[in-house]
Amino acid sequence: MFELHPRLLDDTYYVGDFPLCALLLSKDANYPWCILVPRVAGLSEIHQLDAAQRLRLLEESCLLSERLERAFAADKLNVAALGNVVPQLHIHHIVRYRSDAAWPRPVWGAVPAVAYSGPELDSALRRIVEALGGTAFTPRA
Repeated sequence: MFELHPRLLDDTYYVGDFPLCALLLSKDANYPWCILVPRVAGLSEIHQLDAAQRLRLLEESCLLSERLERAFAADKLNVAALGNVVPQLHIHHIVRYRSDAAWPRPVWGAVPAVAYSGPELDSALRRIVEALGGTAFTPRA
């Protein structure tokens, strides 16, 4: 049975679901930072998905990337599946700006995480959900 890794539960907000993946928002407000997690138990690597699931993951990742880039006017989008700390397969989609706190370095450990205020979180979630309108994405109620 699929369950989110405890670290992902602690560090993110659950935004909703694509057909394959859960969509999460990092609690670090330094960057618009989404995470896709395939809702398949026991995965740590992309190659462990079957062929149809791999294609679905790529489609969901590309759709999310395109919509985030547009909705947040990104200078660059960082997409990565690391898994060194959280072994559960998850793919980061991080909107980057030349003016952000870590630019041009990777975001991990560059600066302390900043919590969202209530209005900032509401705005970020609204922008993400609106950006994914008209797709196979279902926002969490």
